[in-house]
Amino acid sequence: MSIAVITGASSGMGEEFARRLVAEKDGFPGAPFDEIWLIARSEEKLRLLAEELGGNRYRALPLDLTSPSDISRLSDILEEEKPQVGLLINCAGMGKLGAFASHSKQDVHTMVTLNCTALSEVTHMFLPYMISYGDTLSAKGGPRIINIASSAGFLPQPDFALYAATKSFVISLSRALHVEVKPHHISVTCVCPGPVDTNFVKVSKSDPNARITGFKAKFVTTVDKLIPASLRAAKKGKRMLVFGFGQKMLHLASKILPTNLILYFEKDMK
Repeated sequence: MSIAVITGASSGMGEEFARRLVAEKDGFPGAPFDEIWLIARSEEKLRLLAEELGGNRYRALPLDLTSPSDISRLSDILEEEKPQVGLLINCAGMGKLGAFASHSKQDVHTMVTLNCTALSEVTHMFLPYMISYGDTLSAKGGPRIINIASSAGFLPQPDFALYAATKSFVISLSRALHVEVKPHHISVTCVCPGPVDTNFVKVSKSDPNARITGFKAKFVTTVDKLIPASLRAAKKGKRMLVFGFGQKMLHLASKILPTNLILYFEKDMK
């Protein structure tokens, strides 16, 4: 059985990935996939999405990836099914705006666990199945991993410090893992967008009416642009997709300008 897996699949970027994979016929190994596993906490949202997109091709797995027992449950399902994993998309994540000291202990724990620990554990769990599959395929036709990071991970971000640090972790892990798994014909694409028009900002500000404002509003993109570009980059085996002109300039600046200078301008742009 060939599968694709999407974490954070109930909304935002994860949901858009799920919708786009309906049309995938041969761009990834195993496509069109026998099953597409949708992982998120909300059972109701996953069930409705699976029913809308294609019934038995989509398997809804309501799991909280910050829960060790749910991680174990996912591992048990994987060991029982022993699928050929052609595509893994790590989309689950969260962020909170505000000074680090203002975050609750629970928010700090959840952010690090979901953005770093869960991504690492899920990837580690699926890799043996991707490696065994990739070893049977050509160098350009092997499995793909897409990790959703952020341009926030390029530099320290005051008042977004922990989120930015977790995304730096994702970028570093992705780049090193890409080299490690290349001999097995697997590629890891790290996607680094700027602000995306999803519910993320509402959650990060704990405000259902929140919008992206100020300087950052000039660089907002949408999932209907970001997700197709991410899938194309993964098919090509690209190591990193920095999406949007503004984010490309930020990436370049992070390489050539002193960090303290950039932090100074960040403070003025608030």
